[in-house]
Amino acid sequence: MKTRNDFHPALRAFVYAVMILFTVMTIAPLAWLLISSFKTTTEFQLNRLGWPQNPTLFNYGSAWRLGKFGTLFLNSLFFTITSTAAIIVLSVSAGFAFAKLRSKATPILHGSFVIGILLTIQSIMVPLFLLVNAVGLYNTRIGVLIPYIGMGMPIGIYLCTEFIKGIPDSVVESARIDGAGYFRILSTIIWPMAKPVAITLAILNIAGVWNEFMLINILVSSESLRTLPVGILRFSSALSSDYGRQFAALVIGMLPMVIFYLIFRKQITAGVSAGAVKG
Repeated sequence: MKTRNDFHPALRAFVYAVMILFTVMTIAPLAWLLISSFKTTTEFQLNRLGWPQNPTLFNYGSAWRLGKFGTLFLNSLFFTITSTAAIIVLSVSAGFAFAKLRSKATPILHGSFVIGILLTIQSIMVPLFLLVNAVGLYNTRIGVLIPYIGMGMPIGIYLCTEFIKGIPDSVVESARIDGAGYFRILSTIIWPMAKPVAITLAILNIAGVWNEFMLINILVSSESLRTLPVGILRFSSALSSDYGRQFAALVIGMLPMVIFYLIFRKQITAGVSAGAVKG
């Protein structure tokens, strides 16, 4: 295997240049957004790319208050944590069943779940709205959680099934010989070994649910149930000319995910590496 020093200096320089370019392209818009959030609308219109001459936190306080971000933030937190936890628990449990408790129906049942990966939110928005409304779950938390969990489970079941298949059957068989039931095997053997894929699912779903906009926008109309992405939209419509508040609202919505990745970056890297599986 070649080491880094085995590559030609020109090739290494090209690779570094590409990495630096992509890093700048990623960080520059975020930095511009953060800097602009400290400007007044007038100052931003006069100097869109410059540093703020009189930095102010007024935009943040005003955006938080007018957007009712306290309630929206708690709603986003609730939906994100609850749906992610449910997806992980159900996906690992189903993955264990599909990988180790095989029967003639296993391929059919597994395929009926995994085919959900091919579905997009846009393709199910209308029937989902009609169904949620018909069963009386419109404008309820459970009416939001069920679609969130349902949309996250296909990829979750696929990843968990493929990961658990890599666990030797002899481990499960030995536990069964010792008298352990399937629930005990799941809780004491499978769960600890499935930690990497569980972390991978957490990464995928925390970011996805936190930033989700389309479903929450059609499944609830009550202000007390809406989330941050819907609240941020308010500043790009009725207050479309107030750029300071718009940018502050965007930073408020983005900041929790940035902090999440900064705090758990090592766990995220390890989880993605260890949770990668072959289909």
